[in-house]
Amino acid sequence: MSLSSSSRPHIFTLAWPLLVELVLAVAIGVAGTWLASHLSDTAGAAFAIAHNISVTLFLLFRIIGSGIGVVITQSLGGGRRERADRVALASVGASSWLGVFAALVALFGAGPLLNLLQTPKDVFPLAFPFLMALAPALLFDAWNASMAAVMRAHLRTRDTLVVLVAMHTTHLLLAVPLMHGWGPLPALGLPGFALALTISRALGLVLHLLLWRSHLGIVTTAPDWWRLPREELAEVLHIGIPAAAENIAWRLSFMVAMAAAGTLGATALATHAYVQQIGSMVIVFSLSTAFAVEIMVGHMVGAGELGEAHRLVRSALGRGLVISGVVSAGVALAGGWLLGVFTTDAAIVAEGRRLLWIGVLVELGRTFNLVVINALRATGDVRFPVAAGAASMALVLAGGSWVLGIHFGFGLAGLYIAFAADEWIRGLIMWRRWAVHAWVPHARAARRKLRPRME
Repeated sequence: MSLSSSSRPHIFTLAWPLLVELVLAVAIGVAGTWLASHLSDTAGAAFAIAHNISVTLFLLFRIIGSGIGVVITQSLGGGRRERADRVALASVGASSWLGVFAALVALFGAGPLLNLLQTPKDVFPLAFPFLMALAPALLFDAWNASMAAVMRAHLRTRDTLVVLVAMHTTHLLLAVPLMHGWGPLPALGLPGFALALTISRALGLVLHLLLWRSHLGIVTTAPDWWRLPREELAEVLHIGIPAAAENIAWRLSFMVAMAAAGTLGATALATHAYVQQIGSMVIVFSLSTAFAVEIMVGHMVGAGELGEAHRLVRSALGRGLVISGVVSAGVALAGGWLLGVFTTDAAIVAEGRRLLWIGVLVELGRTFNLVVINALRATGDVRFPVAAGAASMALVLAGGSWVLGIHFGFGLAGLYIAFAADEWIRGLIMWRRWAVHAWVPHARAARRKLRPRME
């Protein structure tokens, strides 16, 4: 059964658990860096570089996760529960194969990957075993990512939050004794962090399976863990591959920009790193709104409520811009104090405060991108946003960073101006596509796929 507009939850009901999830995810990354740095500065560097590789491998799971959410929300909105359940079970098998692939890359490709990133010689001996130890956690992350996407598509965002809190709490409680030693437990260092991560992710898988059974009535069988049903996965990949391609294009362009920052010296790199850490706590507000919009629009497209979907996106975008502007401006005002948590260098603090004010423009443009592009994806309009976005990322984000930051000598300010220009260009392109209803044919096509078996 599909949800009527009167029984459908308010977007805030979906957004706040997603916001807490994102804040916790950022906090865990900061906590991991802190724990590693207390072993040694070299361990902190090893943690950062191996963690960056694991995050890049995690992008593979976006291929499945993004497509799952859209296909299931559309199916549920159109009253096709049996179709939604088939897609959910198909995601389990696909996640197994992707997870095994990512785990094997981390296990057997740790050395070449670390060498590719020019890992310093004193860091390599710590980063190498740590990255290998992260391999089992990547497999569990693949399953948890897809199962959580299914739960959210069923509007069970609070349940996914409970699982996340249980996982992160278990991880931190185990990480400290496993890394530093406690009683009969030896001090394992960074591999101890990875072991704690694997155990917590295994717990998450068990909890997701229980929630699938109790709240969704979905029970997996042995063949579901390796089977790849063509029909269901074709629909998922139609959405998921472009979504993953967009993330990969952004990461590659951002790495080119970081190469530009690297030419500015160690002080500039440190300044950028601190500003990025602070900025990561701002973006979660726009991200949580965008994810909630994607879920709601998917349900509305499945139900044929295209006018209501349009009004929802306009309203959510307006509120998102206000929230993003207020939060990022507040962070910029508190910039001196926030940067003081990381450094006492007056030059870094002064430059960081300037970047945080430019960051207000970055976050406003990013809100357009996150909210509107997720809405477009939920309607099935995926190829144009990726093509237009990739062009802007390559020319404005990557190219602009070098032109403004290096060629014209604006330094980090030039990089951040390029970041803002890219976000606004992409955001306005996406908003125009939404405003002129170019997404409507895609939404109607998605709706037609549901009609043959609708009662």
